[in-house]
Amino acid sequence: MPTRRIRCSRVPVRRACPALLLGFLAAAFSTTADPLLRCQIEQGGTARMLDVAPVADPYSVVPVTINSRFRFKAVVIGDARRIAYINLYTYFQTERRLILLHQAKYIAPEPQSNPAATLTGHNYLYSPGREREFRYSCALVEVAP
Repeated sequence: MPTRRIRCSRVPVRRACPALLLGFLAAAFSTTADPLLRCQIEQGGTARMLDVAPVADPYSVVPVTINSRFRFKAVVIGDARRIAYINLYTYFQTERRLILLHQAKYIAPEPQSNPAATLTGHNYLYSPGREREFRYSCALVEVAP
């Protein structure tokens, strides 16, 4: 498809060119993608995808229970423009209490442009005693609003 050049040599068009440029810039910035943490979780033969959007309050995030054995909590602090940090927690759930197995922190991560790339790599965790396996990997991606 041939491209059209916009010329700003005529007086009426020259006045319109800054407005046209601002319109293009506004359209470009309004269609920017929002960051989203996308985690692939596997435990006991069950796979699950978990999407986590940025929040301002880390205490508002509720952990996800996986097969009544594990709890996974992904805290993404930031907004649509910038992620300040990501904290990931994995707990093993006993009858009486939760046992923290793993905690990871990522400071000011950038979304990956490669869809196959992960922020966390592939993590394999094992419960105490019975050694049940819990696997996860997370990627910071951009999604259209």
